[in-house]
Amino acid sequence: MNNSVALFLALKEIWRNRGRFFLVSLVIALITLLVIFLAGLGEGLGAGNKEFLSKLDGELVLFQEQANLSVGASQLGRARLNAIRRVPGVADVGAIGFSAVFVDYTGAAATQSVSMLGVEPGRPGEPPAFAGRRLSSLRANETIIDRTLAVRTGLGVGDTLVVESTQGAVDELYALEIVGVSDGRQYFIQPSIFVPLLTWDRIRPKPVVDNGRGELTFNIVNVKLEDPARQAEVAAALAAQVSGVVAVDRQTAYEAAPGYSAQQSTINTQRGFTLLIGILVVGGFFQIQTLQKVGQVGMLKALGASNPVVAVAATLQIVTTNLIGVTIGSAATLLLALVLPAGIPITFVGQQVALAVITLLLIGPLGGLVSVRYLLRVEPLRALGLAG
Repeated sequence: MNNSVALFLALKEIWRNRGRFFLVSLVIALITLLVIFLAGLGEGLGAGNKEFLSKLDGELVLFQEQANLSVGASQLGRARLNAIRRVPGVADVGAIGFSAVFVDYTGAAATQSVSMLGVEPGRPGEPPAFAGRRLSSLRANETIIDRTLAVRTGLGVGDTLVVESTQGAVDELYALEIVGVSDGRQYFIQPSIFVPLLTWDRIRPKPVVDNGRGELTFNIVNVKLEDPARQAEVAAALAAQVSGVVAVDRQTAYEAAPGYSAQQSTINTQRGFTLLIGILVVGGFFQIQTLQKVGQVGMLKALGASNPVVAVAATLQIVTTNLIGVTIGSAATLLLALVLPAGIPITFVGQQVALAVITLLLIGPLGGLVSVRYLLRVEPLRALGLAG
């Protein structure tokens, strides 16, 4: 009975002052939009740095010891590959090289900046082809593109793209046939193309043309283990038995990417401040609302309304207003996601969105606790001005 009375009182007041409550719901909706958008932006920017490394099919990533886990700074030679393969517990290894290049294609309005990754066909590091096929040989003039590039450009299996690469002081053009399309494999916040390792070494930008006479060098090595549970043991063995290398797991590898940690901490700080603003906005509104209806609450209590009825009615008002705002904000975010250009690095993940929505649903009652506590302390006679 008490709960039904509290519900009636809460909904009746919301309806009578629907304009005021709706404006607060809109403010909460804007906060919801901002929080979910920041969550998607953080995930999108993070994915732009970690997608490729996080999806490697090997469990360990080897860097040059002096490179401080920087892919660009790490330089490893082919001579180390056999030594790595001989370490107990290693099932297979794949060399991976990285370069930033521009690509052109038929119908392009401008060249597209991409990450060009050299991989060994059939070895760890080569991405799966969900359309088309995998790379055929180490010297083939072919490429697998990631889904991000396919979406942005409309390219697909059978199309040709042209890599623009600087060799010495001359810009050279290299035509590559697209033989496969993989899933999202961005690296360094750019879409990726994957080419055979020797093809990569031939066409990657070089300050001096070497005509392939020097030792083949690449950036990192992806290591697949016989038993993934022995990561720490095999990593220690690799460091001990292969000179000049350090082995880490995939998460450590992508978290060490330049700017990744700072980027994520900045986004998380912004989300925290936005939630704090939400608590203050909701709390401030209901505190003002409480001060304006002290007389009404005093009358209710004089007529026999108990403190639990008053508290439940106030809490229901807060929860309802907050729920409406979060619902509007979530719907607005969904609509915004449908019209955002493909180039904006924003990714909505179900778990992240659910966490943001649950957090937003909790800030309403949290922000209104002060006003509920104040209502419980209202004395009927004093509120009606009848106290001596």
